[in-house]
Amino acid sequence: MNLSSPSRTAQLQPEDTPEILVLYYSRHGGTAELARQVARGIESVGGVTARLRTVPPVTNAMDEAAPPVPADGPPYATHEELRSCAGLALGSPTRFGNMAAPLKYFLEGTSSLWLNGALDGKPAAVFTSSTTLHGGQESTLLSMMLPLLHHGMYIVGLPFTAEALNSTRTGGTPYGASHVSGAAGGERLSEQERELARLLGRRVAELTVAIRSRKP
Repeated sequence: MNLSSPSRTAQLQPEDTPEILVLYYSRHGGTAELARQVARGIESVGGVTARLRTVPPVTNAMDEAAPPVPADGPPYATHEELRSCAGLALGSPTRFGNMAAPLKYFLEGTSSLWLNGALDGKPAAVFTSSTTLHGGQESTLLSMMLPLLHHGMYIVGLPFTAEALNSTRTGGTPYGASHVSGAAGGERLSEQERELARLLGRRVAELTVAIRSRKP
């Protein structure tokens, strides 16, 4: 699982190892923990590796500018990392049934990638977290899919053949992995939430490997 800076990455990974970008924004840790579980699922599949990245908070003229590198956790994503990834897993907390502003702001800056078709034909999946069980998770996941569909990506979901999707009493949807933190908040995932997040990562990785194996 790659938490290093882009320059360090080249020293750690073979040049031909495809990387799946796990890109997320998290405020209280729940979405970040989902991202780590998705990354574990990705790296359970041979031939690919996961790269964890986040995005800076949105600031305005009254706020202090976000630092160029986070104090802890994964580095901020660049558009170049998005361009070069073999697949994408995108995560955000739920904000009134939509993705959080920092992630939306980052995606709205990818017009050049859309013009060049940089993400066309690559697999993608989405995941989210919310405080309440009916906090708008599914509409958030669907809204996150829209820019990815415009980029021409293949969207991967979760099948009801997964036992955890039928037994979960917290997070988990066919549209993507999710976490319900409860009123107290926090990042502690249920067993089903962890299982489904890892399954989502594995499905993205398997499709990535299958697509790349068919390219001449």
